[in-house]
This record gives sequence, structure tokens and C-alpha cells, in this order.
Amino acid sequence: MEKISIEICLGTTCFVMGASKLQELETLIPPKYKNLVDVKAATCLDLCKNTAYMKAPFVKIDGEIVSEATVEKILKIIESKLNG
Repeated sequence: MEKISIEICLGTTCFVMGASKLQELETLIPPKYKNLVDVKAATCLDLCKNTAYMKAPFVKIDGEIVSEATVEKILKIIESKLNG
């Protein structure tokens, strides 16, 4: 199985709107999923200028944009992707 790729935007807007809390995501992933998820920070995903994507903070999961991202929201998406 290919790893789930997660990019957390740490641009100024995203950071102020909650991405600072998302930096903890890697430590909060359940141990059974740790080897199946690749979490990295992005300097800026440049999405806050595009009104189609709602509100910051933004996270990309396997290329899909998640707006108004929270740790809980991202963990639910990870679990959903891994459990079908």
C-alpha cells in the first residue's frame, strides 16, 4: 500500500488560522497508521488567494485540498482512507 501524503501549509495566513496546531499531527497519528502516512510541512500552498478553497488552514492529502483543517478532521480522513 502506498503511503498517504499529507502536506500542511505553514504560510502566514494558515499558521495564524490554526496550522500551528496541525504541526503536532505527526505525533497524534495512531501507532497502527504511523508507517502508512507521510506528513510534511509546506512553506506555502498558495491557496488562500483562491476563493474556491474556502478558509485557511489548508492541508493537501494525496493531492486533495482540505480547507479549515483541524487535527480531528485530518485524523478522520486518514482513518477513512486506510479503512475504505
